Formats: sequence, structure tokens, C-alpha cells
Amino acid sequence: MVEPVNSSLGKMLLEEVSPVVMVLCTPLVEETFLKNGLSFVETLKPFCNFSNIDVPVRTSSDQLYRLKKFTLRLFYASDIRQPNVEVAKQRLEHVITQAGEKDFQNLTSDPPQITDILSNPESEIAPSWFQYYNKELIRTLSFSDHEAFDHPVACLLVVSSKDEEPIKNFIDLFNSNRLPNDGAMDPNILKHYLLVHDNQDATTERTSKVLSEMRSQFGNNECNLLCTNSSKEGNVEHQANPWASFKSSVSADKLGCALTGDDIVEIKDLIQEFASRHIIPYMEQKVRELNQQISATRKGLRNQIKNLWWRKGKDDGPDATKGSISTESQIRILGDYAFMLHDYELALSSYRLISTDYKLDKAWKHYAGVQEMMGLAYFISDQSKKEAEYCMENAFSTYMKLGKSGFQNATRCGLWWAEMLKARKQHKEAASVYFRICGEEPLHAAVMLEHASYCYVLTRPVMLHKYGFHLVLSGDHYKNCDQVNHAIRTYKSAITVYKSTTWSHIKDHVYFHIGQWYAIVGMHDVAVRNMLKVLDCGYQSKATQEIFLRDFFDIVKKTGMKHEVVGLQLPIINMSSLQVIYEDHRTYASQASALVEESIWQSLEDDIIPSLNSGKSNWLELQSKLLPKKYKESNVCVAGESVKVDLEFRNPLLISTSITSVSLICELTANSDDLQLGKLYLLFHVHVIIFYIHQVVYAKLISTFGLCKVDKEPSSSILDPKSSTEHNRVTTSGFSSFALSEVDFTLGGGEKKLVRLTVTPSEEGILKIVGVRWELSGSIVGVHYFQSVPVKAKTAKGRKKNKLTPTDALKFLVIKSLPRLEGSIDHLPGKLYAGDLRYLVLELKNKSESPIKNLKMKISHPRFVSPGNHEEDLTTEFPDCLRKGNEQDIVQRETIRTNSVFAFPKDVSLQGDKSIRWPLWLRAAIPGTISLYFTIYYEMENVSSIMKYRTLRMHYKLQVLPSLETSYEITPSPSRLQEYLVRMDIVNCAKSDCFQIHQLSTVGCRWGISLLQPVDTILPSKTLLAGQTLSCFFIIKDCRKSGTEDYKSMSLPSSQTDVKLFTQDGDEKLFDIVNSPLASFHDSERSCQGPSAQVSPNAVDFILISSLAKSSNSSAVPDVPEILSHHSCHNSIRSSSPLSWSLEGPKTIHHDFSTLCEINLKLIIRNTSEGLSSVIINTIDCLLDTASPTTSSGSQSGWRYVPAVTEEMKLTSDVMGSRLSKPPSSMESSPPFIWSGLSSTKVQIKPLSTTEIPLQISVFSPGIYDLSSYKLDWELSEHVSASSTTSSGTCQGIPYYLTVLQSE
Repeated sequence: MVEPVNSSLGKMLLEEVSPVVMVLCTPLVEETFLKNGLSFVETLKPFCNFSNIDVPVRTSSDQLYRLKKFTLRLFYASDIRQPNVEVAKQRLEHVITQAGEKDFQNLTSDPPQITDILSNPESEIAPSWFQYYNKELIRTLSFSDHEAFDHPVACLLVVSSKDEEPIKNFIDLFNSNRLPNDGAMDPNILKHYLLVHDNQDATTERTSKVLSEMRSQFGNNECNLLCTNSSKEGNVEHQANPWASFKSSVSADKLGCALTGDDIVEIKDLIQEFASRHIIPYMEQKVRELNQQISATRKGLRNQIKNLWWRKGKDDGPDATKGSISTESQIRILGDYAFMLHDYELALSSYRLISTDYKLDKAWKHYAGVQEMMGLAYFISDQSKKEAEYCMENAFSTYMKLGKSGFQNATRCGLWWAEMLKARKQHKEAASVYFRICGEEPLHAAVMLEHASYCYVLTRPVMLHKYGFHLVLSGDHYKNCDQVNHAIRTYKSAITVYKSTTWSHIKDHVYFHIGQWYAIVGMHDVAVRNMLKVLDCGYQSKATQEIFLRDFFDIVKKTGMKHEVVGLQLPIINMSSLQVIYEDHRTYASQASALVEESIWQSLEDDIIPSLNSGKSNWLELQSKLLPKKYKESNVCVAGESVKVDLEFRNPLLISTSITSVSLICELTANSDDLQLGKLYLLFHVHVIIFYIHQVVYAKLISTFGLCKVDKEPSSSILDPKSSTEHNRVTTSGFSSFALSEVDFTLGGGEKKLVRLTVTPSEEGILKIVGVRWELSGSIVGVHYFQSVPVKAKTAKGRKKNKLTPTDALKFLVIKSLPRLEGSIDHLPGKLYAGDLRYLVLELKNKSESPIKNLKMKISHPRFVSPGNHEEDLTTEFPDCLRKGNEQDIVQRETIRTNSVFAFPKDVSLQGDKSIRWPLWLRAAIPGTISLYFTIYYEMENVSSIMKYRTLRMHYKLQVLPSLETSYEITPSPSRLQEYLVRMDIVNCAKSDCFQIHQLSTVGCRWGISLLQPVDTILPSKTLLAGQTLSCFFIIKDCRKSGTEDYKSMSLPSSQTDVKLFTQDGDEKLFDIVNSPLASFHDSERSCQGPSAQVSPNAVDFILISSLAKSSNSSAVPDVPEILSHHSCHNSIRSSSPLSWSLEGPKTIHHDFSTLCEINLKLIIRNTSEGLSSVIINTIDCLLDTASPTTSSGSQSGWRYVPAVTEEMKLTSDVMGSRLSKPPSSMESSPPFIWSGLSSTKVQIKPLSTTEIPLQISVFSPGIYDLSSYKLDWELSEHVSASSTTSSGTCQGIPYYLTVLQSE
């Protein structure tokens, strides 16, 4: 910590609590010194501060000490009086105003950084004029009647040698009315006489004579001579002018211009001799005399008791002790003189002696003054810190209790107290003291609050928020006092605290008021710049936002010009929404198509764009190898076609804002290398195949055409970013080379809006989109430049590299105009039911005169869309054109379909605003939200360009709602080969609509279908209600005769493959499922519902045709569907065995049993698998307990119990081996039948083939016999069993009942 004497307070006390010298001089003396632009006192003042005087002093004790530092204060007699309050107030205001005017030139500078403030030394943090203001504030309390350190210690009488009667003037000066008449000055004051000699116009002889008379009259030691103005020309320049800091109102070159160096040395010696030989010894003697008097009257126990007794009995009030002749006043003078002579122990003892007296007398102002000096004495002598702070607190509180009359003294006490705390590094406590002395005067409060703010920045740890908050309070007070410059300065310093915080409201407050105040001082440009900071104030109230916006536009209008603002925050631009849509070889039918991810389009176009090598790289990838580096970073666009930029604008305010003239900022430059580059591109395309054969051939072609190798980058011009309008210029002149769209819109409070801006180049060159500009209120032009943003992109090796975007995305190589195909699909619904089949028309148009050819199309979902085979309109209304008998409506044309790519006929060519309409079939295959992507490839003729083909991309979204869901279960017939029972379950999944079912068809020529029940009984209500389920049964028959027969070439009548399920319209024809579009959609469904390699060869495909019920008012879909097709593929037959068989023979036999009854049977076995099957037939003779005939009275022997059996009995493979239940126990046993012939037979059956095995039984008695006592053991060949889950098995015989009767 700094020693108290060397601290800021110590230096202040040395200057302010120091002896006062009263100066009395004649007018000629003033006239002599005014030649130097200074008065007499001003001339001597710089030399009254002695930093190394070294004078021995002895006061109350016999111990001698030496004064090292000493200061004199010189005042004219007329100035030795208490200053007028109003004059002092004006003086302080002038100090502040003058300091603000000096800082005016710094108002345009950037606010200081907080790091710079913290790194500055303590003396440089606060403004330099603060110390001057503090001194002036303390001097407003000079010459108080309760203090003695401002009373004159000596009187300096000054007379010029040019005065006519110098001796008489000396006597008259001290006896004049110019002396102070406050009753506090000692009439026996020390007097010193000074004769001034002007070397420019006074004679030396007279001066010597007058000096001799003075010494004889007043004494030799009390008189001195001062010779001045030794320079005859009066143009002396002082390098270090000692008066510059004391009188700044006059140019430093004129101050002391007649004083030479010797004159200055003489003045210094005079003042130092006056202080060391006269004032200090006089004060030393005065202290000793006062100390002796006080010791005799007040010190000691006897005197203290006497004084206390006298005070209790006196009738006078407290003011009786205030006179200069009172004992208390003498003690106060003793203490102040001792303080000025740096004898702080004597000063403290004197102050303690009268402190109690003043308190008992209730002389509170005197008491507070003594306490104040005690605190300063404790501090400067580096004694008890606690006692010093107690005394200062006591003095301050006592002054404040006096009310308005004591506030100025409290202010001075607070200043000294705060400086004391700052010297001891107690800055936080010092700030609280500054805050306590703010008072009601706003200008004074502003300075004190600013003092407090700098204390908070000096605390450790730093209290930045309190620093900024007190600066804001100070700035508000400055503004209330019209000190705008200081208000701006404090608010600028506060910005450094709040600009990096989230305290948005106080930040807006600071920027807004700075902007207002800059406008007041006429700096409108800076005002606008600060007001721009508060435009993004969506968190403020609506009323506050209106105030901000109104004042902002008012300030802008006062400038009288349009302001272009880079980075304007109204509206806010969402750069993440930046979307660039342009067309090179890729063109788009709609905005939705342009927003689709590029990877989706590329996957579609891989098969449609011609590739030149096995790596599937198109020519655009190859041409990039020949592009210069500058063009490699550019995209390609076509002259006459717009480049679209989608950008989101957001209004951060709660009030509506009108945005006008929104446009892009672009530049189009024509490059001299473009023509040469175009030739190279053309040459490349003509000989691209040769290039792949051999690169040397390509090099020879280049040399043959005389083209130079492109191995250096084209020259580029650097744009000047001063104005956005300069960017929208072109270097090709003559007329504008591009057209910009302008958009006007209004943003509501907090509203976001996506705006599309376009630029359409009309010439070839390099187009750069630099940014976007807009206007607010016709006076503010907002500009936002698209800066480069580094993002990460993965290379082929997986490493990451920086890629600049969106700069690269906004740089285009503009090429020559090309044909552009436009496309649309008529009557495409946005919402439809699953299975809905629609007829659509694709319309393509080319407005260019250059023809296009070789059109090809690829669709992302062939399951949903199928191109038609004709370009003429249908002659029959849809959907009747799909019924049987209307096949002539579908005109077959030569089209090519490879890998889901549809190639238009070769004779199709478009040019000159001609169009083509091509049919499309749409079927909503599955429910959900479906995105359909169409890409149409076409080539251009007679176009000299680097681009030989283009693609048209189309995107549509469909919402498919659930309709009917079907499921099928197929089981083999137990009695007939190649017949199967089908159960169809239908569920209406729609929320409200009803459907009608029309027909069910089997796909292909293998399966025939027929009803198992009447049509009217299937769905009596005619409609299937929402949520209703339906089950119905059918019989299907496998029409193949042998395994070698190709069922695909078979032709069945339509009545065998289709079943009509609706009887309302008896003459209504069935739908044709064999031809397109139902056949093509079914092929797509087969591939989507399961790979053919994993499908059983016996699988069956069904198509159910339905429609929306006529009585149903559809609210789910706007366009009522006319036909719905529901495809179910790969329905397998429920069977665990690859075999099907039947036992054929007679059902009833009559025999007389005179001979052996032998019956011949035939077992027919069919192999339904695609592999060779080995089958072993084992016959089993019935046992007595299982097959013995039963007899009863009145009945023929041999009858058996037989359950009810029907031919159409449903039987699956799982129950084929089941036996009949045992007959009732009441029946008696009878002899069984036996199998005659071979008991075991093995056969090999070819795939999908049938074989017959002869069997024979012998019956011994009449009866009903079950001939199921046999089994089939089967095993598949190895290559079939490898792909099947079961390779072998055993099947039990099917029940077959034979009735044997006794013949007569």
C-alpha cells in the first residue's frame, strides 16, 4: 500500500490544508505582470509547492524535526471570504461543461474494451478532470468560520517601483477596506513587503532608493525586491511552461513571454525564502505560544474540572465559544497550525481537547469539523485505521444532521473519506461513501455516481455489473442537467459491460439513449448506428418497440438521406433457410420438385442419363476435369432462366413492419476466356468417345483446332463492398445483363415468411449472388451479405475437409440459352382411397424453337403409376374402357420399357410451343402419404452449347386413405383332385364411406373360379359399411392336365377366371384384368408383395374390383373414385404334403357270396411339387376290434355304423389320416375285409404329374366298409428338399365307404 503522505489524499491535504498568504498589491503591480498574460498571484502560484524544502521545525516539544514538503496558498484579500453558493455552483458546472467539451472529439471513437480498462493503472481509469473537480468542490468551503487552516497566516504587500509614493502605498494597503472583515483574522498577522521592479520601463536608481526607504521604515528582513520582465521584446518561449496547467484559457506561448529564465529563478528563490525564513518560523513561534497558553488554562486535571464546572454554570449558548478570542478557537488554531506544520500528534491532542467541549456545547458544526480533522490526522500519520474511519463516519453523520447547511461540509468530508478508503484499497466501501454524498443536486450526483462506478471496477474481484449500473445512473443524471457529452461518455463505457451479457433490456436502454443523445449533438450517423442495435427487441413490450421504431425513423429522416445498413436486424434473416434453386441440365416443374433432396433424383436418373464409362459418371463429372479452378467452384445456369433464392425473413417485433423493394445483390461479369472455354466444351462433346479411346487423339484434335490449353485461372475483379448498388452493375454495359425481382410484403408481429427472390441473367458470363437488400420506411436500406461459412464434407477416403458454402452455391457460370421442357399432370388428385384407379394425362410443352428428341421417363413408384401406350384420348368413358369388349380403345404403339424406364416413341419431337399429351394410369397401391417422383430425360438438337441433354423433374404428394383389406385362405378339396376351397375375408377400413364389390378374378390361365353360394346371399345389403367385415367362399380349379403342359399358354374362358359379385346391373360387363393397366399394376404388385423365387408354384393371385357406393356421400376424398382394384398375390395352398390323391371305385356292390367277392379299385396320386417324388403305398388289413362288422336282431349281418358324410366335406392335410370313431358298443363284431394283391407298392412321380395304382379288396360278408386303411410314405428329391422345410412324410388314407349288399 502507498504511504499516506504519497497517496492521492495525502497530496490533496498538502495542497488544501496549507498556510494561506493574503496578497495586497497596487494596480501598477498587476499591470506589470499582465504583460505576461498573468496576474501577480497567478505568476507566483506555480512556485508555491515545495517538494524538498528541508526546514527544521520545533513546536511543542524540544525535539526537532525537518519539513521536507510544504505548500503556500496565495489569495488576494478580496478573495478571502466564503464563496457565494450560487457562484460556486456555477463554477463547478463550468468545470464539468468544459471537461465535456474537451471530450467531444472522442465521442465518435469506439467504446473502450473492458479488458483495456482493467489493465490500466488506477490513476488512469477515472477521467483526469475528476481531481480538478474535487479540488474545486473542496474550495467552495474555503474560509469557513469554524476552521482555521484557511485563515491568513501572513500578508504579502506588493508595490511597484513605478508608484509615486511607494512607502505610503504600503501603509495604505494594509489599512484599506480591502482587508477581510469576518472577525477571524489575527490583526497581528505577519507582514512582508515586496517591491516590484519592471526591467522594461522602470529605472534602477529610483528602485534602489525606494528599497532603502522600505528597509529603514519596515525593517531589513521584512522587505524584498523582485525584478521582472527582463525580456525587452517580450517573446520568450518556455519549453516546459509552468503556468500552462494553471491557466488553460490563454495560449501557453503567451504565458510568461516577458520573463526570462533568470526572472523565473528569482521568483522561485523569493517564494522559497519567504516560506522558509518567514512563514514557517512565524507559525512555529505561534504554535509554541498557543500551546503554553492552553497548557496553563486547559490542560491538567485541575483545569479540566474548572472548565467543566464553568460550562455547567454559564448561561450563554453554544455560539459563545465560536469567537476568535475564545479558548476553543485558540485550541482549534493550534491544532490547524500543527497540522499544517506536519506535527500530527500535537494536532490530534488539540482536536481531542476541544472535541468534547463542542459536543457538550452542542456546537455541532464545530464538533464535526474537529472530528473530520482528527480522521485526517489519524490517516496522514498512519495511525489507527479504525479510529480514522470512526472519526470520518462521526463527522459525516453530524454534518448530515445539520440539514442543508451542513451538506456541503458533508460532501467534502465524504470526498476525503472516500479517498482515504481508496488509499487503503477499500474501493467497495469508498463506492458506498460516494453514493451517500450524491445529494439532491443532479449534476453533483452524476459526478459522485461516476466516482462510485470506478471504485467498483477497482475492487477485487471486479464488480462489473455494479460498475455498469452506476455508469448508467450517472449518465441519466448528466442528461437531466443537459450535460449530453458526459452522458454519452458514461453510457459508452457501460456498453462494454452489457454488450456481451444476456441483459437485453438494459442493453437496449443504453443503445437507445446513446442514439438519442448522439442525435442531439448532431452526430446522426453515429446515432443511427447505435439505434440499429435495439431493432431486434422482440422481448420488449409493444409500446416500447413502437417508441424505439418511431425515434429510429425520426433520426434517420433528420439526416435527409438514405442510409445503407449492413447487417440490419429488422427483419432478421434466417441463413439456415437459404435455399438456392437453379436449373442447369436439371429443370423442375414446380417448387416442390426443387426442394427434393438431390440424392433421390440421382437414384432415378442413374438409369436414364447416358453414362460414358463403367463408373456411371455422367459428362458433367467429366467436364469438371477440364474446367479451370475458378469455374470448378461455380454452378451452371442458362441465360434467360431464373436463379431462385428462398430466404426466410422474421419480424422480431410485436408490431407489423412493412418491407419493400426486397431484391438480391448480384454481379455479372463477362470473361474473355468464356469464348475459348465454350469452344473447348464443344470440341469435348464432339469427340468425347474418342477421348475415352485414347487421350493422345484428343490432344491432337486440340492442336489441330489451334486451341491453347486452359491451365491458368481467368482474371477476376474484386468488388468494392461500399454500397450494395455497386454490386448490381455489370461489366458488359449497354443494357442490364440480368433482371432482379423485387418483393414487397408486410410481416406481422413475430411472423415468419419465406420469400422467393430471383435473378435472371440474359448474357453469358459469371454470375455471383452477393447478398440481399431491402428498404424500411423509404429511408433505410438494409443489406445482408452472404458470407462464407465453413462446413464439413466427407471425401471418398472418409476424411473431412472444409468446404465453403453458401458462397460456392451462389456462384454461377451462365451459358447460352437452351430449350426447356415444361410438364404437368392433369386431374391428379391429392387425396384418394387405397386401390383407387385413375386415368391421368401428362402434358409436355417446349416453348423454344429448338426441337427436343429422345424423350425417356422414369417413375419412382411403378406400383402407383404406369404410362399408357397411346397418345390419343380414350373413345370410351373411364372406367368403361377397362371392361371386356372395349380392348379397341387401347391403341398399341411402339414403346420401349427397360429397367422401369419408359421411352417415348422415336418420332416424338417438340418445338415451337407445341405440346404432347400422354396417358398415365394411377393406382393408389397402399395407404399413407406417398411422394411420387417423375424424371423426364430429353436431348436437344441444333444447339451449340456445352449441354446436350436436360431432365425435367416432377414431384407430387398423395394422401392415400385405407379402403378395403382382403385376405384369402385356400385348402385342398378332400374328394377331388385339383380343386380347392377359397375363403375370402373383406374388411372395410374406411372411417365413414361404404363400398360395393363387383368382381373377383384369378390371375393367369391356370386357375378357374366359381361361386360356392348364390350371389344374392354373399352381401344382401349390396354395400359394405364402414368397419364391416365379410366372408365368402369360392372354388378354384387347377386347369393343368400334366406337368409338361405350359399353363401360361392356356386360354380359359372369362367365365372361368372371373366371378361377378354384384347383381344390380345385369348387363354390366366384367373388367378386363388381362390387359393394361390392371395387368401391369398386378405385375408391380407381384414384385412388391414378394420375390417370385420364394413363392410356391401352387400360389394363386386374386384381383378384387370394387367401387364407392353410390349412396355414400364421400367427405374423405374430394374426387369420388370410380373403380378400385385390390390385388392379393402369392396366396399359397394350406397343405403340409406335396401329394394329393383320391381312391376311385364302385360305391355299391351286390354279391351272392357263393364265390369270393373281389372288388377292383384305383388310387390316383398327383405330385404338386416341382421335384421328383418317391411314394410307397402300404395297405393294412382291418383288425377285429377296429373294423369287424356288427349284427343285431332284425338286421343283415355285415352292416356297420357310418357317420353322415358328404362329398363336399372339407378336409385338410392335417386331418387326412384321422379315423372314424368307434361304433356303438351295442353293435356286434363281424368278419373284416382284406386287401388282396400286393401289400406294398413303390412308384416315382415326376414333377406336377399324375399316376394311377390298381388296388383290390376281398369282402366276406355284406356291410358298409371304410377303405381308408392304407398309408402313403413320400420323399422328395435332394435338390427340392434342400429348399423345402420338409423332405419326407407319411399320409393316412382318405375315408372311402363301400356298400356291399346280398344279391337275391
